[in-house]
Amino acid sequence: MNVQEFLKNSYTAYHATQNVCNILSDNGFVELSLGEKWDIAEGGKYFVTRNGSSVIAFVVGANKVLSICESHTDSPSFKVKGTKLVASEGAKRLNTEKYGGGLLYTYFDRPLKIAGRVLEKCENGVIQKLVASDYNVVIPSLCVHFNPAVNDGFSVNPQVDTLPLLAQSDVELYKTLTDGEVLDADLYVVPATEPFLAGANGEFLCAPRIDNLTSVYTSIQALLNCNPQTIAMAVCLDNEEVGSGTRQGNPRFVSQVVDALCDALGMDVVARQNAIEGGMVLSVDNGHACHPAHPEKSDALYRAYLNKGIVIKHHTNYATDGLSSAIFKNILQNNGVAFQDLYNRSDMRCGSTVGLATARELGIKTCDIGMPQLAMHSACETCGTMDVDTMQQALTAFLNASPADLIAK
Repeated sequence: MNVQEFLKNSYTAYHATQNVCNILSDNGFVELSLGEKWDIAEGGKYFVTRNGSSVIAFVVGANKVLSICESHTDSPSFKVKGTKLVASEGAKRLNTEKYGGGLLYTYFDRPLKIAGRVLEKCENGVIQKLVASDYNVVIPSLCVHFNPAVNDGFSVNPQVDTLPLLAQSDVELYKTLTDGEVLDADLYVVPATEPFLAGANGEFLCAPRIDNLTSVYTSIQALLNCNPQTIAMAVCLDNEEVGSGTRQGNPRFVSQVVDALCDALGMDVVARQNAIEGGMVLSVDNGHACHPAHPEKSDALYRAYLNKGIVIKHHTNYATDGLSSAIFKNILQNNGVAFQDLYNRSDMRCGSTVGLATARELGIKTCDIGMPQLAMHSACETCGTMDVDTMQQALTAFLNASPADLIAK
């Protein structure tokens, strides 16, 4: 599965996680469960899931030090509120709310799908099933004749303006997605635009969910292709876009997996602490490239550009410090991987990642990095086609690094 196929087929965190699990299983990774005794060995490849929307995979190298690439499986969208439809003039509309900080106007007038998971009643209890509508829905914009101020900017009201058209007649939402008896569901309205290349030379990759599924994809590919000397781990958590406060989105899940891993390897408290102290996390979440139409929105001295290398992100909202940045830069330079330092304008707000929360939970060195991209949180985002390969090279180099490469003398 290449990156375009992954972006296309990963409508929600549930679909992304299932696709990751399929890739891992096809490449010899063994699934484990928290709460059970683990039988693992050096050289072994394993993964653990939670809630069907988060997955942590790891390869056990000879040195008991943690090298972790961390990303998130969710993207901004609209979450469906129950099954009751909004009866509007001549139409039935889905009742939705914002999930994350999407660029709302970009969702108008484009194909959207209903996707997620349904929880069905079965003979032995409840079973979950992934679904994606085989039809599109749409959010039609108000025409310019009725809204002449639209070209001067307008405020989108998510209670009024962004409820998708579902049908003209009465329909049962769940019946359009599955034949089972649905008890409840986690459904989202997501962009159905297929990934495409743009530019005279195909320099740009455009697709929904580039933030942050390109990070998920490259992290997993790096894990598949690395030959680690340490415990190499790819962490893909849900719910980052809404604060990482859930059991499947909180870095406490990472800590629980680390505890189980250490127990299975016979590591005591001191050895566990040494694995953390000597280890490092890369929080892999994309950064803002300099916009060609609005370069004034970027810092005058530190601007990132598409296809010019990955970015190391510096801000008080990020976990990067001089130590973690220097260690990672040294690894990149030793492997000939291009990178850019990225700082925000001091008067512009900055997004957050799961990096700080992980650093706080584990007490481990952490560096925030990402691919530069444009139109972050749009229904169709843009990145550089070369940057996907560069990120995979960067993460592979990191996971291949020796324990000595991860510390400062």
